[in-house]
Amino acid sequence: MSARPELADHPAVVVAGEALVELTPVRTADGAAAFQPRPGGSCLNVAAGLGRLRVPTALLARISDDHFGDLLRAHLAASGTRLTHVLPASSDPTTLAAVHLREDGLAAYSFHANGTADRGLLPEHLAALPDGGALPAGTALHLGSLGLLLEPLASTLDRLIRREAGRRLVSLDPNVRPGLVTDRAAYLRRFAEWVALADVVKASHEDVAWLHPGESYEAVAERWLASGAGLVLITFGSQGAWAIGRDARVHVPAPAVRVVDTVGAGDAFTAGVLAHLHHTGRLSREGIDHLAAGELARLLLYAVDIAADTCTRAGAQPPYHYDGAPTPV
Repeated sequence: MSARPELADHPAVVVAGEALVELTPVRTADGAAAFQPRPGGSCLNVAAGLGRLRVPTALLARISDDHFGDLLRAHLAASGTRLTHVLPASSDPTTLAAVHLREDGLAAYSFHANGTADRGLLPEHLAALPDGGALPAGTALHLGSLGLLLEPLASTLDRLIRREAGRRLVSLDPNVRPGLVTDRAAYLRRFAEWVALADVVKASHEDVAWLHPGESYEAVAERWLASGAGLVLITFGSQGAWAIGRDARVHVPAPAVRVVDTVGAGDAFTAGVLAHLHHTGRLSREGIDHLAAGELARLLLYAVDIAADTCTRAGAQPPYHYDGAPTPV
């Protein structure tokens, strides 16, 4: 079992990808519709969630020097997320995502991302990072979401995952945004390649249905596992979550909570998974091998609790120092 690295100088997790502002619907004092800017983006949410769960975490992203970029930096700092891997401020604007809550309470998004800072991450930008962009030994890498889609960010992260796969635990969450997919075949091809390079793959049941329509989530997860992943997790919103590893498969229910909105719940779940692996000394490729049913259930229960707690607040606001922190095994 690997040692817990809380006291180490390097981060336990580097999250690479988008950092944007979500415009969430609110009402003004006179009842008119309005939008409130909130920090967002799947990768930024995961990085902030990990920081709040006391996991030494850095976000690798390009953030604008505009007002929205200042909002993102302040949010990361307040969450305890390290800014060591945030690229120097860019004059490009911040990506904006307008959030629309559907009748079922789930969130839909429209994106404004042409020429934006996070989308413009290039391979040469990585050279400006600590150690020339080389990740420290033992540091896990998480990526996905818009990093699979928006160029040149997507190609930069493609190079990063290919360089780091096999050297460290790699976590992947597609967090599919169908409205941004212009070439479905190319997207599916890149995603399949990333799955084969990843150790942990997390997806929602909606992701699975879009990626592989007509197939059961069990069949899809088993195929991802066979392609090289050591752990696959599928979320079902209020119906809980399911996971399959080399030796066990487990489903756990979600706790009943008063839902304000579901924005960022999936990212909070991902942060919970990685935080649990960190706190139990399993944040490594070897650490996720051969998880027993009981260990898998404890991981899922922790992660669904984090996600459910997040749903009790507006916007992607995962909890700080969650009281349900797992006991190391």
